[in-house]
Amino acid sequence: MRFSDSIALVTGAGSGIGKAAAFRLANEGARVILVGRTASKLENAAMEINESNKIPRAEVFTADVTDEEDVRELADFVKEQYGDLHVLVNNAGGSVHSKIMDTSSSDWDFVQNTNLKSVFLVSKLLGKLMADSSGADGDFTQNRSIVNIASLSGHQAGAHIPHYSAAKAGVINFTRALALELAPFGIRVNSVSPGFAVTPLTEQGMKNEQFVKAIRRNTALGRAGEPGEIANVISFVASSEASYMTGSDVLVDGGWLIK
Repeated sequence: MRFSDSIALVTGAGSGIGKAAAFRLANEGARVILVGRTASKLENAAMEINESNKIPRAEVFTADVTDEEDVRELADFVKEQYGDLHVLVNNAGGSVHSKIMDTSSSDWDFVQNTNLKSVFLVSKLLGKLMADSSGADGDFTQNRSIVNIASLSGHQAGAHIPHYSAAKAGVINFTRALALELAPFGIRVNSVSPGFAVTPLTEQGMKNEQFVKAIRRNTALGRAGEPGEIANVISFVASSEASYMTGSDVLVDGGWLIK
């Protein structure tokens, strides 16, 4: 298995792509720390993961990853309980809908904090643990990887989500900067940009027939993606199979941008 003896951490792991990524990593041998704000969602996800494996592989840590003190406590927990971290998936995110002229500063800040500041804080504090561990053992051949979840909207601005589009474009460029900084420690950093997938973020839209028809019409593959399909790509990018890949963004959009 690709992640045997690895410690992985996934933010926004209670549902959608984060939950699917945690499942995939655990099923490939990783011990996975599920992080998010809603304990009940995390606990249900961890229970499902543990029930599907002979050896329990999932543990829960409740935290608001936009809060630096919460993230610091998370980093302390990982260091004390595991002593290392090999794979970090920054998946926490969210959005609201508004035109630029109608967007309040509080909505702008909420979306930026949830999608971009969280990636900065978690990468800064957990990335330091990864770098310190890498430097301590001197073995830069051991797989260590950070995967930041960006979005198709970071490439092509979406209607009525200017704050989300700006934040996800920021995630893509922050990923490149972080990749350059952590390369000397043998830590690879990449981003994955999903297109339209069936997640809580698109749940309401998927109930709208016109929205679904638009996805079918504008996506080369003619459908929305499933969280597991995005998780497949995340697990590849995080694995040693992508050992010569850093600072890259991988679009998983069903061919939206080529239409």
